[in-house]
Amino acid sequence: MNEVVETLRIIEQNYKLFRQQQFTFVRALEHTREEAHDLIRPVSSIVQVQCYKDHHCFNSTDRRILNMFISICNDLRSLCQKLETVHPGDSVTNALLEKCKVLLNDSNDLTAIRATYPHGVVNYLSLDEARNRYGGVVSLIPIVIDTLKEWITYTKRHLLHTVSRGPAISKKETPISQPPPSVHFAARTSISNKHTVQLQEKDFQKYLYENQRPKQKAPWRPPGKH
Repeated sequence: MNEVVETLRIIEQNYKLFRQQQFTFVRALEHTREEAHDLIRPVSSIVQVQCYKDHHCFNSTDRRILNMFISICNDLRSLCQKLETVHPGDSVTNALLEKCKVLLNDSNDLTAIRATYPHGVVNYLSLDEARNRYGGVVSLIPIVIDTLKEWITYTKRHLLHTVSRGPAISKKETPISQPPPSVHFAARTSISNKHTVQLQEKDFQKYLYENQRPKQKAPWRPPGKH
């Protein structure tokens, strides 16, 4: 899980750099759409951006920013694949992951999606750009990142927390084995026997002491007065 969090953090850092260059990204799409004579339809998929870059991009700045967009999408797609191996999940996490995979599909139609508050990417576009051309493509990455954050938060709070509590509960509920009563009885018997032997030895020493003392002589009496 720590590896997943770190990977997403790096992707977020790359996206922040990309977001700061949103104007450059939009201009690159404008230039390549003009070269492709494709100014009517909106930019509606990742594969469309890829096609513009590969076949209609003749400016190094445009190529760099389009590559940056595609690279972040690829990184997010790889992270989704990694999440499937981190934890089997439940219906909630599986639904979140499936949402990300659908959004990141190369041919998925992005025209209807919009990133909302706190993201301001759509607000940086003109009304026509947001509604008819670029509103979906600039919303893709922030929506996916938010969904992956939700996946991580839910997994930490519910699934991993439940798993971590399992061994602790089992350990707490496991009764501590008590030594068999015979052990205690034998110990008490041994102590009692030892005490008895000590008492017997003490009595014997007392007996020897009393019988070995020199006998006192009877007081002298004059003869004939017994």
